[in-house]
Amino acid sequence: MGEESFSEIEVQDSVSAVEDAGIEQKKVKGRAWLTPLLLGLGLGITIAIAGTKLISQRSQLQKTPSTSQVATSVPPAMTVTAIPAQATSISRVLNVTGTVAARDLTPVLPQANGLQVKQVLVNVGDTVQAGEVMAILDNSLLQDQIRQARADVESKQADVLSKRADLVSKQAALVSSQAAVAANQAVVQQREADLAQAKARLVDAQRSFRRNQELFAQGAISRQVLDTGETNLATAREAVRQAEANIRTAKANVESAKANIGSAQASIRIAEAGINGAQATVKSNNARVEQLKTQLGQTVVRAPVSGIVAEKLARVGDITGVPPQTQVVTVVGGSQKLFSIIQDGQLQLQAQVPENQLAQISIGASVQVKSDQDSRVQLQGKVRDIEPIVNQQRREATVKIDLPAKSALKPGMFASAAITTTTQTGVAVPQKAVQSQANGDTVVFILLGEDAGNTGSVKVDKVKAQKVELGEILNGDRVEIKNGLQVGDRIVIDGAGYVKDGDTVRVSQ
Repeated sequence: MGEESFSEIEVQDSVSAVEDAGIEQKKVKGRAWLTPLLLGLGLGITIAIAGTKLISQRSQLQKTPSTSQVATSVPPAMTVTAIPAQATSISRVLNVTGTVAARDLTPVLPQANGLQVKQVLVNVGDTVQAGEVMAILDNSLLQDQIRQARADVESKQADVLSKRADLVSKQAALVSSQAAVAANQAVVQQREADLAQAKARLVDAQRSFRRNQELFAQGAISRQVLDTGETNLATAREAVRQAEANIRTAKANVESAKANIGSAQASIRIAEAGINGAQATVKSNNARVEQLKTQLGQTVVRAPVSGIVAEKLARVGDITGVPPQTQVVTVVGGSQKLFSIIQDGQLQLQAQVPENQLAQISIGASVQVKSDQDSRVQLQGKVRDIEPIVNQQRREATVKIDLPAKSALKPGMFASAAITTTTQTGVAVPQKAVQSQANGDTVVFILLGEDAGNTGSVKVDKVKAQKVELGEILNGDRVEIKNGLQVGDRIVIDGAGYVKDGDTVRVSQ
């Protein structure tokens, strides 16, 4: 074991002897003269051993050629691994907190009010596609109205057919009246010809009667012949009067036929107006049917956008447009809101940031989001918008951070975020290289680069405890070193917790 170890054993034996003597002294009562003797004996033994040790050390120093040779003979404490300190990109962040909310919350409103909710087909949290049926309203009243409107259409269509038949009849009467006018006009012409002929006969009768009167006065003819001539004249005159009467009758018939034509034309116009009115009523009733069909389609409530159902306010039995007292605040634009959809499932974190820190944040900045309640939540977000209005009481503004569509976060949850403000180059080392000291300092052990000797393929070096100032904790289980290290310094990784300043170590290759 060497002379140094042997001397230590001797000192321990001497001390033990003194202690034993003290104990023996206590046992021997009344022997006060033994105490000085025992103390002197122990002190002499200690001085002798110390002198022997000093002489031995001086003899050893005389035999040792140099201090460096002693260093090489000291065995390494342990084997360690080391890497150089590396330059890395370090992001400065601003830590904020906020509430998760929907980026776009789309209300689903009924298209028809006053109808009862018959079926609700979705629940909160369900994913829906645009156009998907979410609820069905009672359409029985609309079905009755459609049947009545269709019956009205059929009735008016029958009325149109009847009026068209009446129009055809009146058009036939018009044609008949027109034919009667033509016929009576022909009769008038015939009667006028008869009148002309009667007048000609009257003229002949008058001439013949005057000649007979002259002959009778001369005695050339008999009274009978004269009377016959007078009768012929009277007959001719009567024939003229009858022909004139026949003309007046024929002309009256013409005027009557013309009057019938006017009446027939007026009836036709009335019939045509009736047909037009009936056709307009048919069109109106058809439009009513189509309107009711449209309203019938509106009794099916469909999703206006794709996304996640955030609210379900509709209940079976509710009347659309008449929200329950507990849902008065759900009225949007005069209509009762039935559902709310988070469009495309997009969420955002609404973080409250003091006004004096707003200048550090830029649109598009990267954000790390996590939940204090769920350690699994580690999301990458991005600053989308900063509201222009600052709350006057709290002096804070809302920063909106876009979140991934698929995440464990839900609207209303609380989350914290680290907003990247600047990025710069710094020095980083693995966290296991950093060691805390009893005096509160934080150190890393660096290799001095002194070749303390080789033992086979393993290099031997010395370590130095280097005090450092820590910065941000980085990804990959690394930590930023603000002060105390330079890029390229070789630091101990494995084994850093078992060495101390000045130790000689084996550095594994």
